[in-house]
Amino acid sequence: MKYIDIHAHAYRKPVPFVTHFYTPEHLIKQYDKFGIEAGFLLPVVNSEIYFPQANEDILDMAAAHPGRFFPFCNVDPRALINRADARLDEVLQYYKDLGCIGVGEIMPNMSFDDERVQNLFGCAEKVGLPVTTDGSDRVGGDFGLYDAPGLPLLEHTLQRFGNLKFIAHGPVFWAELPLRKRPAACKPIFRNDGLQYGTPRKGNFDFSTPGAAYELLEAFPNLYGELSDAWRILSQDEDFAVDFMTRFQDRLFYGSDACYSLNDVNFSGKLWLDNLHGSGKLPESVWKKICRNNAIDFFALPLDKA
Repeated sequence: MKYIDIHAHAYRKPVPFVTHFYTPEHLIKQYDKFGIEAGFLLPVVNSEIYFPQANEDILDMAAAHPGRFFPFCNVDPRALINRADARLDEVLQYYKDLGCIGVGEIMPNMSFDDERVQNLFGCAEKVGLPVTTDGSDRVGGDFGLYDAPGLPLLEHTLQRFGNLKFIAHGPVFWAELPLRKRPAACKPIFRNDGLQYGTPRKGNFDFSTPGAAYELLEAFPNLYGELSDAWRILSQDEDFAVDFMTRFQDRLFYGSDACYSLNDVNFSGKLWLDNLHGSGKLPESVWKKICRNNAIDFFALPLDKA
């Protein structure tokens, strides 16, 4: 079975700073290597750490590779007038009409409850586009929407916009899946000498107790999850992982967050899912939903289900 990747990045002309993004041609080679039929390209428009790119670049790359790439659009919540009454719904509708199927990855280093951010969520809800964000546990020296331990600002957002389909992503969200013993140990620190990647510290999680992210998924049917940052935590307790993915099998998606082209690190989660299924631990019906069929149903893709 070939996967569908709902979270990837590519630059038409990458620059050698911060991270080495894929070109669309290189990303397709990786997809062919790892058995991925199609992927969603999410534009980077916030300048906190990456170089912004145009939505039009995403549309052009998708048009050049029909059936392999599907476009998201993105807009900075400070766009147009830098106020909470900016008519961002008109911007989103424009790109939806051009074929964009979601909004994101939204990751300015602003507070989740900033009214300009909330306006962007409200506009996406009005237009009928799902959103995906990245998060941070700090303001300054990072990218991503700030939220406190326990994710109270995300919870307020889900309460406020009940018809907004929200696809959770990022280490700040997934670090709250089991109970987290050390609240500050959820996201790497980014420094001038490079991005600090790695597996979340073992021993920081109590897998016998659900965390805030798990409870939010239980409480809000409009909350979904994309697993590119989850597998590093889930792989620490595979029994917990299988129980979790089985319970929420209809609201989880495979994503690579492909953004670093110098090695295969972004596809480690795909290999972990393959191994979990191949070992017999992850039921085939659950595996097929998460890795392919949920994306086809949720986004109404013109592809065949497994």
